[in-house]
Amino acid sequence: MTRKKVKLAYITNDTARKATLKERKKSLLKKLNELTALCGIEACAIIFNPFNSQPDLWPSILGLQRVLSKFKSLPEMEQCKKMVNQETYICDRISKAVDQLKKLQRENREKVIARLMFQSLVAGATPPPDLTIIDLNDLGWLVDQKVVDVGKRMELLKVNQSMRVATMEPSWFMEMVSRGAVDEDQMGFNIGDDVIQIPRFLSVY
Repeated sequence: MTRKKVKLAYITNDTARKATLKERKKSLLKKLNELTALCGIEACAIIFNPFNSQPDLWPSILGLQRVLSKFKSLPEMEQCKKMVNQETYICDRISKAVDQLKKLQRENREKVIARLMFQSLVAGATPPPDLTIIDLNDLGWLVDQKVVDVGKRMELLKVNQSMRVATMEPSWFMEMVSRGAVDEDQMGFNIGDDVIQIPRFLSVY
């Protein structure tokens, strides 16, 4: 059974929020432990919560100080290179959601215009009279695209047909064999009135 997707929103119930904090904190520290063990990296965690007066430190105070000292020794630009806050994270999520929405709107618009095009073809190549200028422009663009696609498809079919015909045509050698021009001892090439005889075996001195 798959887990139900959790809605990312503040939990107003104190009991449920405390239980969720305990569960998520345990999972987070477990992941940090796995990350450091499997990848051989240094990591630490400081967790503040309203249910405890002292913050939770992982893996220990000494380990925390060692990681923080290494971080502070980096140049300031390197420290802030991949740093995000809540506002930056939310803005990034919004930007991705807007891009996805625009993509879906574009796909829906193309489907609507394609439906109009097929309706117009059924009606005798006459678009509905209630279309706007934008609809007509989009319809014209889609028709042009379909014409280009059909042209490319026709060219491809012609190329494939030419290749099939070329492979089916007999070569000059096979034509000569079929006419009996190649016998057991020699093969002749007709050049004007002369005949060049090629012996079957050649001796090299």
